[in-house]
Amino acid sequence: MEAAGPDICGGGDAARGSEGRPAPEARVHFRVTRFIMEAGVKLGMQSIPIATACTIYHKFFYEINLDAYDPYLVAMSSLYLAGKVEEQHLRTRDIINVSNRYFHPGSEPLELDSRFWALRDSIVQCELLMLRVLRFQVSFQHPHKYLLHYLISLKNWLNRYCWQRTPISVTAWALLRDSYHGGLCLRFRAQHIAVAVLHLALQAYGVEVPAEAEAEKPWWQIYTMDTEIP
Repeated sequence: MEAAGPDICGGGDAARGSEGRPAPEARVHFRVTRFIMEAGVKLGMQSIPIATACTIYHKFFYEINLDAYDPYLVAMSSLYLAGKVEEQHLRTRDIINVSNRYFHPGSEPLELDSRFWALRDSIVQCELLMLRVLRFQVSFQHPHKYLLHYLISLKNWLNRYCWQRTPISVTAWALLRDSYHGGLCLRFRAQHIAVAVLHLALQAYGVEVPAEAEAEKPWWQIYTMDTEIP
């Protein structure tokens, strides 16, 4: 399986420390998921397919040792697979060219030579490997729909002027996006992640939910009850 390393996309160096030693796993995953997010945006992917790509990546390396495969090749295959799962199909050629431009800003699209076709075949082979490792379980419930529901209800709950002068919504969405740099999506339920980022956004701006002191339960417990949003 062809590695998406410095000879093709430059990913190998980014997975190593400044002195050439292997970087800690958390740092590697942070860098690679940041690549997934930025490449996904450049490919025109929406937030849910990007979140699915990040989750596929994290779930794969939850099962497989990081040293076994090039993380950037897995990331490219995650984008490709997520596009299929979320019905926002991507061409492998677009993924390769965006990835090449990410690592080599200002470079021209890769020629359709042997290196290009080797990388394309590696992406497809890696996708099949990931499906087997993940036992074809690549559909996920993301926190996005829950966070949207919570924000709408909280907006009606809070003072209108307080909502307008504090970017609670923008901050909560940014925190949710950043949560995919790590494996929170595998460790916690979607509802809990959504309410956690909302709670953190409120704390960041010192906003208190009305009547919270007099309530029998904290406001966030209402949101984390076992309810499903279609």
